[in-house]
Amino acid sequence: MQFLDFEKPLEELYAQIDKLKEMSSKNKIDVEKSIRELESAIDKTRSSIYDNLTPWQRVQLSRHPERPYTLYYIEKIFHNFTELYGDRQVKDDKAMIGGMAELDGIPVMVMGHQKGVNTKMRQLRNFGMANPEGYRKALRLMKMAEKFNRPIITFIDTPGAYPGLEAEERGQAEAIARNLFEMVNLKVPVICLIIGEGASGGALGIGVGDKVVMLENTWYSVISPESCSSILWRSWNYKEKAAEQLRLTSRDMSRFGLVDEVLPEPLGGAHSGPERMAETLKYYLLDTLAQLNALSPETRIAQRISKFGNMGFYEELEPVEMN
Repeated sequence: MQFLDFEKPLEELYAQIDKLKEMSSKNKIDVEKSIRELESAIDKTRSSIYDNLTPWQRVQLSRHPERPYTLYYIEKIFHNFTELYGDRQVKDDKAMIGGMAELDGIPVMVMGHQKGVNTKMRQLRNFGMANPEGYRKALRLMKMAEKFNRPIITFIDTPGAYPGLEAEERGQAEAIARNLFEMVNLKVPVICLIIGEGASGGALGIGVGDKVVMLENTWYSVISPESCSSILWRSWNYKEKAAEQLRLTSRDMSRFGLVDEVLPEPLGGAHSGPERMAETLKYYLLDTLAQLNALSPETRIAQRISKFGNMGFYEELEPVEMN
């Protein structure tokens, strides 16, 4: 098990359990009572920690190395997944995956960012930072889904679109902007799930849908806390303060009306109960698709445009006369 810095009390309790088990195997001592007491202490400590998480701690949880990624959810939720490759212009982007699948017999098109589960795969997947060809591949699959009347489900988990020179040369901004324009007018249902990090245009590139949903311990913002800290304070040392000021947690996004729903995670984060998290997502998708399929394409498009058009708020001030 891997522990984050604020989970040190849990790490110490688990270490004590390991020592008791080692002692029991060597000396044939009954330690069941002591282990049960420690397990009870773990439950209480875990509840205490996770009931009072700061925004920065939720950011850390969204990046936990054991947190389930898009491919895990595809494997657990869908059947007969057939991955499709390439944008038909440049190449296949491994940071963006997608293909046809079935959700309890319902044909769907599923896609999302994939970070990679180890060092080698993270390099191959570019840490989930898609290039323009990744967003163009996603759009190609969306248009294919529209042609064959398949609902679209996207999984968002990225620290941002790849900011490299070659990505800019191939039109990173245009590719994301094109996706925003096209997704608003798709005739099929579109459900967007933020399962980890939701950073900037990298998230928005596949994040315009009839329903935009966040998991409990995820974040959604125009910029990461570290980058915000480096811009405002010329140092990454203020990332905790930046995370608080950005109002980037799922609760904040729901309160601002920027996402439609927040799905609860198992105590300890999605990685502590990945199968339960996948089951929660599956039930949500089935229920929501039934609701969206009951609407006409024209109604869905009108509601989508209205929802995104009404986002944000402002306050008008009375004009001040200058002497």
